[in-house]
Amino acid sequence: MVAFHFQVLVLALLPLIEASETILGAFIFSRHGDRSTKSYPPTHLTDLGYQQIYQSGGFYRNRYITNGSTQIYGISTDLVKLSQLEVQTAVDDVLQSCATGFLQGLYPPVGATLGSQTLANGTSVEAPFNGYQIVPVNALASAVDNSGDATWLQGASGCVNAVAASNNYFFSSDYKTLSSSTASFYQSILPVINNTFTAATAIYKNAYAIWDLVQVSMIHNATIQSSDLLTPANVLQLETLANHHEFSLAYNASNSLVAIAGSVLASQIVEYLNMTLTTTAPKLSLQLGEYAAFLSFFGLASLPSVSDNFTGIVNFASSMTFELVTNATVTGTAYPPVDQVSVRFLFANGSAADTPLMPYPLFGQSSLELPWTTFMTEMNKISVSGQADWCTACGNTSTGCTSTSTSVVTVTATPGATDSSRDNGISTAVGGVIGAMVTLAVILGIEALVLLLVGLRIVEKRSASPVVVTEPQGGLKA
Repeated sequence: MVAFHFQVLVLALLPLIEASETILGAFIFSRHGDRSTKSYPPTHLTDLGYQQIYQSGGFYRNRYITNGSTQIYGISTDLVKLSQLEVQTAVDDVLQSCATGFLQGLYPPVGATLGSQTLANGTSVEAPFNGYQIVPVNALASAVDNSGDATWLQGASGCVNAVAASNNYFFSSDYKTLSSSTASFYQSILPVINNTFTAATAIYKNAYAIWDLVQVSMIHNATIQSSDLLTPANVLQLETLANHHEFSLAYNASNSLVAIAGSVLASQIVEYLNMTLTTTAPKLSLQLGEYAAFLSFFGLASLPSVSDNFTGIVNFASSMTFELVTNATVTGTAYPPVDQVSVRFLFANGSAADTPLMPYPLFGQSSLELPWTTFMTEMNKISVSGQADWCTACGNTSTGCTSTSTSVVTVTATPGATDSSRDNGISTAVGGVIGAMVTLAVILGIEALVLLLVGLRIVEKRSASPVVVTEPQGGLKA
């Protein structure tokens, strides 16, 4: 995605965080960090990607965890309290590795003082790796295993009707026009990519696969064949075409089913923020997922009307966050009534440690903060209401769908009461999206840390020959 050019305007609109403002909770959705090209599977997280996502976690630690004006109310600052944190991702090597890296930045090792305990016999035991903190990650199996429960983060990859609706783009006049008008351009850069693409596959249909290969090569390869062809103008053209190609597959204003990934994400955002508001936990939710979910949500939330830049593929380690904020007085475990709570949306196009986290208005609204009830209303318009509705809309008959019954989860709470008795009068149809989840203690994170400390690296075995990823496809677009 090209850089945003209207940040000065947004900064002018951004109010200073008032001393009385309190952040009650937040929901973060992040893309993974830099990875190897998809043309040579399996992909793996690079050292750069690890650094990007780790630094992003550190940025959000400074924003939400450590003491300061933007600290989430009541959140533990040093030792993680698992009840306050919810982390989810798909069963995917790159995404799971990034979840570990992000958490290392969010809650780093606490040292010998906090990372030790005294046993009954008086023996002092110190946690490994200077007080390294293990945070469970809820991981979902890939949608290709026919599990209907795996759909929330996999986007359209398991939704039969959504894949078909998305692939209608290949029959559109826009696609046909661009395929014809860009044919000579793609052939002109063939010498750069001819180890992976042929004259027959170097076409607009593979715009993203070509851009991904070129982008990764420019980051990691000191020498690229025929690199003189990669002029700034040609690189921009490759990126622009890939952006248009992928946004066209992720969102269509006339067919909301195309944006099913964004609809499921919207449902998750509402569910967890509502849970935070009604039960005070989790205070911080984190999900790592695909770039297509960003694009779908951007379209559904009318963000392209703010800037055309919201129609581009987000950079590695990009993140967006939704903050529950209030100017009311907060004491103890009693949260203010919902009419005194608002939601603020912010986005960083790249690791938040390096790219400004900026607020933007949602749903064509003029304000950077939406009252909670308005936010709920708008989000419910674009959300799927649960797994049963997802299965119906997608036309799926897989194992995960056939046993699903239509159900709606209603959440109620009482203003100003304690955790278990509050009733904010909120009713949301957001239940059942996740379904069964597999909780993983982040053992991989410990292994990665061990390898890092002793100077070893994990090496992924590459396939003997490149795999050209061609459209149409319904796989995970991370």
